[in-house]
Amino acid sequence: GHRRKNWKVRKFVLRDDPAYLHYYDPAGGEEPLGAIHLRGCVVTAVEDMPDSKKYDVDNILFEIITANEIHYYLQAASSVERTEWIKAIQAVARTGK
Repeated sequence: GHRRKNWKVRKFVLRDDPAYLHYYDPAGGEEPLGAIHLRGCVVTAVEDMPDSKKYDVDNILFEIITANEIHYYLQAASSVERTEWIKAIQAVARTGK
């Protein structure tokens, strides 16, 4: 959403073998729209994003920076969910294949 200046709802599936975060259209469809390779990535909470409007992000963002230095910004449903996603992605980034 950060690159396109809009946010889209996506369904995410975290896998550890191989270490990917696949994303899908929530309306259906078996094929993923894309994937983020997590091996060696860095994931952190984002407290402030200068280019966004305050009502768009609500301080529940996190960022994934891949080993290829591609930045992905994702918004969780709550701060608790954001923490759970960060911990799960960090574990897969370390131990996934």
